[in-house]
Amino acid sequence: MNYSTLKKGVAASLVALIGVSSIASAQDAPATTSSAKVFGGRAQYRTWSLGVNAGVLAPVVVTGGTNDYSNWDVNLGYGLSLRKQLGHAFGLEGNVFRGKVSGHNEKAGNQGKFETELQYAVDLRGVVNVATVDFLRRENSVNFFVTGGYGVAAYNPIVTAQNGTVTNWKDVKEAAGGDSYVKQAYIPVGAGIKFKVSDRVSFNLAYTMNFVDGDNFDGTRANGFTKDKFSYTSAGLEFSLGSKAKPNLDWVNPLAMMYDELKDPSLRQEVEALKNRVANVEKSVDDLKKDSDGDGVADMFDKEPNSAPGAVVDGSGRTIKFPETTSVTAPNSGVTGFETIGFEFNSSVLKTESYPTLDKLSSVLRENGGKVTVAGHASSEGTAAYNMKLSKDRANSVKTYLVNSGVSASSVVTKGFGETKPIASNDTEEGRIQNRRVETSRN
Repeated sequence: MNYSTLKKGVAASLVALIGVSSIASAQDAPATTSSAKVFGGRAQYRTWSLGVNAGVLAPVVVTGGTNDYSNWDVNLGYGLSLRKQLGHAFGLEGNVFRGKVSGHNEKAGNQGKFETELQYAVDLRGVVNVATVDFLRRENSVNFFVTGGYGVAAYNPIVTAQNGTVTNWKDVKEAAGGDSYVKQAYIPVGAGIKFKVSDRVSFNLAYTMNFVDGDNFDGTRANGFTKDKFSYTSAGLEFSLGSKAKPNLDWVNPLAMMYDELKDPSLRQEVEALKNRVANVEKSVDDLKKDSDGDGVADMFDKEPNSAPGAVVDGSGRTIKFPETTSVTAPNSGVTGFETIGFEFNSSVLKTESYPTLDKLSSVLRENGGKVTVAGHASSEGTAAYNMKLSKDRANSVKTYLVNSGVSASSVVTKGFGETKPIASNDTEEGRIQNRRVETSRN
């Protein structure tokens, strides 16, 4: 193993990591307000990024497995990447890299070794952002990611046997009339961490295991047919492409954005304005439905807005048949033979047809004494408070009549029940007529 090269690579990576971490930590200023919305779509973000990287290639992977050579060397690798971020947690990335991979058996007591020239390795990977160190902050500075995909590599193994014989696969293939390089599929699987340097630039550290679909990457089959593998440990810079006015989708924190949207003063103002518009619409609808005289024709279309209760009207609210005058007898009025006192809509004025009933009641009280309770009621049109007042006014109208006819005021007790005790349905005009009443009962 080339330990000197390995030490230099590790030292350089550590220095770069410390430097970038310091920069990321220093970016502690509050995040600027973004115009992006949680459900605004990808068009409001920068979604393309270009990366450059370099690192070390080795014919081993951290998951272990069988290797044709007992020792491995550290060699330089370098590459480019182009990524399309499809969401804050997932993107598709194209990669191409080159370099050299080598190993030997010197510690095993022989001179066997190989050196594979990696002409190119091209693959397409899915990149998943699995976590962020500071995910509770509005602006993230550190991301972890995992990758996986499929690719094709072109390479040329040069093998030196234990007896010193050198076999160059490139020469062998060209002599046989084939391509200059071996081409084989491989599966890249990796993980990494990225640090946000600025809105445009991030520093990435990554480790990728590449599983070759063949046993000829090192040009040797020393342990039977076992598929070869190699790793690429890299560091690099990634540059976000697109409009500076847009944020980078790769660093979006949806939870923080959602919180900001809920607390956004302009959004709250829009919600309040919407509430007001809805209230106005509801009021307009109520106004359209309003039917003051209860004839079944809304006020805005009613050509005769004060139709008599029970009257038959046409489509414009005009009376075509007047109601017949009837007396309604209360089922349990409290005074045998006395009829319920009826009233017109929205009125506490006694009707002349009620005078005979009141005169009879007055005569009974003056001759026999005792007290009488006068209970006023109303139908359900209007507000409850207004109907309560109207029912009391109706009861007082009866009391005034009785007192004026010679009954002692102390003998008459008035009560108002508003619309709370209907004797018929308020859904029909016939029922509402019955509910506009005064009932009397002797104590």
